[in-house]
Amino acid sequence: MKKSARVTLTVVATVGLAACNRQRQDPCESATFSEQACQQAVSQGGYSWGGSWIPMIYHYPYPYYYDSYRGYVSRGGAVRAAPPEAYGRTFGHAPAAAVERGGFGATGAGHGAGE
Repeated sequence: MKKSARVTLTVVATVGLAACNRQRQDPCESATFSEQACQQAVSQGGYSWGGSWIPMIYHYPYPYYYDSYRGYVSRGGAVRAAPPEAYGRTFGHAPAAAVERGGFGATGAGHGAGE
């Protein structure tokens, strides 16, 4: 194998490993729990990770995930929470394409508001 091919393969392998280490982390999972990020993810039906919106359906209210995290820690579990900036600049704001939770969509948007 030529030297340049070995260098290229080494670079590709290094970049690939770095990408694996940056896998997205659900802020409500006990091992990667982030209080603020989890609260907002539950209330908004997802979270931003690396500039992409990750839609999630959380079946329980925030206190359930917090209690699960506390139990995990009390049993000796290690938490590897991502830093707040990992949740991207759109953190806290669902994108325009997010599903509206009202059930009436644009049809009932103005009704009842005097419009």
